[in-house]
Amino acid sequence: MAYTNIDDPSAHFQAFTYTGNQSSRDITLDGNSDLQPDLYWYKARNSNHHYWVDSSRGTTKYIYSSLNNAEATVASAYVTSFNTNGFNVGGGDSGTNAGGISFANWVWKANGGTTSTNTDGGITTTVQANTDAGFSIVTYAGTGTSNTIGHGLGVTPDMMIVKNRSAAYNWAVYHKDSNASPEDYYAQLNTTNSFSLATDIFGTSPATSSVIGVKNFNETNASGSNYVAYCFASKQGYSKFGKYVGNGNANGSFVYTGFKPAFVMIKPNVAGRNWQIIDNSRDPHNAMDRWLQPNLSASEFDGSTASVYMDFLSNGFKLRTDNVSWNQSAQTIIYMAFAENPFTTSTGIPTTAR
Repeated sequence: MAYTNIDDPSAHFQAFTYTGNQSSRDITLDGNSDLQPDLYWYKARNSNHHYWVDSSRGTTKYIYSSLNNAEATVASAYVTSFNTNGFNVGGGDSGTNAGGISFANWVWKANGGTTSTNTDGGITTTVQANTDAGFSIVTYAGTGTSNTIGHGLGVTPDMMIVKNRSAAYNWAVYHKDSNASPEDYYAQLNTTNSFSLATDIFGTSPATSSVIGVKNFNETNASGSNYVAYCFASKQGYSKFGKYVGNGNANGSFVYTGFKPAFVMIKPNVAGRNWQIIDNSRDPHNAMDRWLQPNLSASEFDGSTASVYMDFLSNGFKLRTDNVSWNQSAQTIIYMAFAENPFTTSTGIPTTAR
């Protein structure tokens, strides 16, 4: 029996914090393995927007998940380089390295910035993929007509997050459990909207191991616009993309992932509810009560009201709240999760609980 092919998830994903000092410096990651980031998502915990930088677009280009803004380019990069085990930050930007401010950070490994041309779909894409960990970064130019894009995962993606880089349009999120026909539904990472019927966003046919559809809409395939898509597929013992149903009780639902989580992001499939992130760096012990919202620039909720929202367990996570944004009765809530440790390693060694 194969429990997992990834014994050390920190080689592919890490959550961490650092405190800004307004001086250019290297940030070294503290995971068990070295990780050269390809996608770097960060947020000042007191305020400011969620920044996304990646090695395909380059360190001088960033987008915000908390806004619908087009991609911005800075003459002096906030993140000046991706290093073999971390990155370098510049000294002047308040959103990246403000003095005395703690930052939440999440990084994923793709292919070290090395891209390749992909012609699997009707639109030629530029892809860098980490097929072992089920993650790829895809860039492409929109055509304005229904088409497909190659994602490079080699397996069917479970989740895809897309942003129009050229203009101020909402983010588009595809998730396999948004509906029985997920290709017909999408949500917006920068809003509280639910996964809604929108047959003009993604394709009319289900995603495959090589392509996913994009239709003639501004969010995914407008003529003259450039796009970036972050594509994810579940990997046993490392990542999972699924859903759970809330029970409206402080003794909440348990969600089996097959690993001890390092990161969980959720979104209730109903309008008016924020996206929520909890991770093992900001909350190293149960019970967990520090969360950030990717669609907002708001400060981190810091547990000051003594509310408890979630526990990370050796094989999944458990809700500890009846809050409607986390555990509304009978409400479907989608999630993406990444591991700190697999529940059982490839050699049969179990992980310990927190």
